Amino acid sequence: MKRKNKTKRQQILLEFHNRVIADCLQTRFTSFGVGGAEKIRELDVTVADFDGIKYHLSNVEEDKTKVMVSISLTYYHQLAEHGVDDFLAAEYGDMFQKEAESGFDATLVVDIPAQAGKADSVVDSVSKFKRNVFAGMFRKYFKLQQGGGDGADGHPAMIQYRPQETMYISAFRDRVTVVFSTLFSDDDDVIFGKIFMQEFKEGLVKNRTAPQVLFSHKDPPSELANTPGALTGDNVGYITFVLFARHCEDGKADNTIDLIHQFRDYLHYHLKCCKAYLHSRMRARSKALLKVLNRAKPEAENKTRKTISGKSFVRR
Repeated sequence: MKRKNKTKRQQILLEFHNRVIADCLQTRFTSFGVGGAEKIRELDVTVADFDGIKYHLSNVEEDKTKVMVSISLTYYHQLAEHGVDDFLAAEYGDMFQKEAESGFDATLVVDIPAQAGKADSVVDSVSKFKRNVFAGMFRKYFKLQQGGGDGADGHPAMIQYRPQETMYISAFRDRVTVVFSTLFSDDDDVIFGKIFMQEFKEGLVKNRTAPQVLFSHKDPPSELANTPGALTGDNVGYITFVLFARHCEDGKADNTIDLIHQFRDYLHYHLKCCKAYLHSRMRARSKALLKVLNRAKPEAENKTRKTISGKSFVRR
């Protein structure tokens, strides 16, 4: 009998937390556990993330045992309209500061000695600061859907997460739709993007519990046809996720938020990986063909001749 080799497709998921924040906090909790407050080092780190997000990690008034984590988003005011501040206050409790650090939109303060008993959960939660900023808005629309839509049909939330790219969220009686508008940098990305979206559509055939994924090129989907600011053009694409009640219910909502809040970054990351892989294969193939051509070359003809007396001459 012949053994069938089954290959599994591996998809690279971007981390839902910020690795720098996690490492900085974990190091300080570990240092405090080993030698107390004297072993904790001062902190002043600025970190960049996707979509123009910036973090600042520092100490509170030179107190090394208190770590201040601040986040800056150009579109935070749009998220704030959907109760994000209240969600963060409920999620982080005393760590959430009513007044953010100057130049930033939201701030957390981690008291290392006070939180030492639950260090792992604190590190995990704080390192997901960006994710939880988005989670407040998603939670609002999930509850609207569970309440029957509550008049939210046709009134999407608009979050302009990049200068020319927007995310739209709408709550209907039977579903929540999340639409990403994105700009492709060149024509090749449009082709790769269509292929990538086709894979998502095929995923629904294999897994009936997956959300429906729609892709439209150049023009916005019908539900955004009259929405102001909706872009059109050859390099514009719209990706629509149709989330049903099973994706928004308690126990499933957290995983849905984890995956969907950074879909734009996930998409463009994989597009770049595809292009890099194709370029590497093309270079390897070209190198192999050059070797074949070099082996096929005839040996260089020796044009030097000698006369009977031993003198050399070159035939021209």
